[in-house]
Amino acid sequence: MKTMGDRATLLETGQVDTGRIDTGLTDTDRTDTDRTGELRAAFRTDEGTDTVTADRDTDTATAEYELRHRQAAANGDAASMSVLGSLLLRRGDLDGAEPHLRAATAAGDRAAANNLGVLLHQRGYAEEAAGWWRVAAVAGSAAAAHALGRHYRERGDEPGAEYWLRQSAEHGHALGAYALADLLEHRGDVGAERWLRAAAEQGHREASYRLARLLDRRAGTPTGGGPAADVASRRGITWDTDPRMLRNSTVAPGEKPPAVEAEQWYRQAAARGHRRAALHLGVILEARGELKEAGRWYLTSAKDGEPRAACALGFLLRDAGDEESAAVWWLRAAQEGDGNAANALGAQHAARGEQQTAERWYRAALDAGDINGAYNLGLLCAAQGRTAQAEQWYRRAAYAGHREAANALAILLMQGGDASGAEPWFSKAAEAGSVDAAFNLGILYAGRGDEQGALEWYERAAAAGHTEAALQVGIALLRDGDEQDAEAHLRRAAGGGSAEGAFRLGMLLDARRPPAGPPVLGEPVDEKSECEEWYERAAEQGHRRAQVRVGMLAAGRGDVAGAARWYREAAEAGSLGGAFNLGLLLAREGREPEAQLWWTRAAHAGHGRAALRLALLAARRGELGEGERWCVRAVELGPAEVAERAARLRDALHQELTA
Repeated sequence: MKTMGDRATLLETGQVDTGRIDTGLTDTDRTDTDRTGELRAAFRTDEGTDTVTADRDTDTATAEYELRHRQAAANGDAASMSVLGSLLLRRGDLDGAEPHLRAATAAGDRAAANNLGVLLHQRGYAEEAAGWWRVAAVAGSAAAAHALGRHYRERGDEPGAEYWLRQSAEHGHALGAYALADLLEHRGDVGAERWLRAAAEQGHREASYRLARLLDRRAGTPTGGGPAADVASRRGITWDTDPRMLRNSTVAPGEKPPAVEAEQWYRQAAARGHRRAALHLGVILEARGELKEAGRWYLTSAKDGEPRAACALGFLLRDAGDEESAAVWWLRAAQEGDGNAANALGAQHAARGEQQTAERWYRAALDAGDINGAYNLGLLCAAQGRTAQAEQWYRRAAYAGHREAANALAILLMQGGDASGAEPWFSKAAEAGSVDAAFNLGILYAGRGDEQGALEWYERAAAAGHTEAALQVGIALLRDGDEQDAEAHLRRAAGGGSAEGAFRLGMLLDARRPPAGPPVLGEPVDEKSECEEWYERAAEQGHRRAQVRVGMLAAGRGDVAGAARWYREAAEAGSLGGAFNLGLLLAREGREPEAQLWWTRAAHAGHGRAALRLALLAARRGELGEGERWCVRAVELGPAEVAERAARLRDALHQELTA
């Protein structure tokens, strides 16, 4: 739990890390067809044309259609032989297809030559298949050129592969354009984008996805930063950045920004069933607040077998308050090996107090390769007081580069008195970007008396948005007399929710106010000043000194009820000043018995002015002995002015008692 008081303390990172969703896929990942499948998909199913391919999965051959072509083929019609051969090949009847395809090929049918190559490739005769693909490709078959290019690439002949793939791509073949783009991208050739775009425009879903990924790398972050970057960071999704692309990422007039165009291609690929594109699209939509549509795409991707989408859907449901449904999707993802989902399940069970089940899921996450599992096991052990085991798990995660584990390990060592052992881990975590570790280093240096070193680490943490670090920098600058920079840091701390920052900012602004003149009859009561607003913000967070200040300012405006409320809150929280001032307010209203109760509480706790008030009260009632005792107490407590007055009163009471 991150709890901070008026003073800087070691900041614990006890929040369970539920893991990260990693969709940082390499651009060579496949979701459509593998390379062999692309070769297999090149055969024809139409009457010798090069327009319809088997990858469309549309069977137009009815029984009558097949019978007609059988009769025509028996009469020596080459086109019907080609069509009949392609039908049988699709059906898996290789023995029945081969004679028809060979006969049609001998008659000069290029589609038959291409399909004969496919048949031979399926039988394992790759070189003979390549020979027939060459025949068809020379005759103008784009599909055969694609298959031949893939054949050469698989054998390491990249120049030959590029030649034939380029022939296929330039003839408008989507698979050829995609394969050429893959080859060029593998070599780092910027021409890859042109062919990815050509394939994507023809509906190739993997090309659409990879084009979107390329545009994302050019943009640097999803949708150019902002909310989407925050969602990606929160979900732990990797969006690759290519420095070469960033240098050339200027958008020409009339062009769409890369991130905007990327979303369009993600959407096209997702609509065609690409599960990773659906996952990325879900992240972008979630960042825009379109949670319903984001959930729909996560669901689509998850149902298609993407465990990271199932995990992301679980987080979306959890954020909507549906923990049970979230657990269902996390369980599904975890069973498919998603460490992030296993961590989320562990955190859910830990929150319910089911420690053993939580530990089991954290171990499952670790087994799945998610180092967050080790960190979470450390947190679990630390919460149970198993310090030695916690240290072991933190070390394991820290050595693997988990920065928060390094910070947690350092805190554990500090608590054990090993400051020298803690410092390197704080440094490692801070250098890795842990803001908490940078703040903790500031505390470590301050404890040694190295104020300059502490300030440097506080400034580093404050620059990264650490509220308490900004407070410490503001205090240091005030001490050095730099009020302008101190005010900026105090405003940052106060704006970040620091009660102490709000109080100190109020004091700074209060000191700059001109002294108030005597009240003029008929003048309206002054409105609240800015310093009072900051005092009030701190007071609402329970800052006792701020509560007393707000009470004093309210009393100065004549708001007795408001002053009494704030004094009472401060007094009940243990503020001596609040108790004393509340007593003054009550005494002025004639409620001396109640005032006496608050002054007594304050005097017993060490407030000299309250003791003096009690002495005066007792003297007025004629309780001289009681008054003398409170005078003695006031002299002991001080301050000097109070001690002097109490001594004079004590002497006077003593004379009365001994007269």
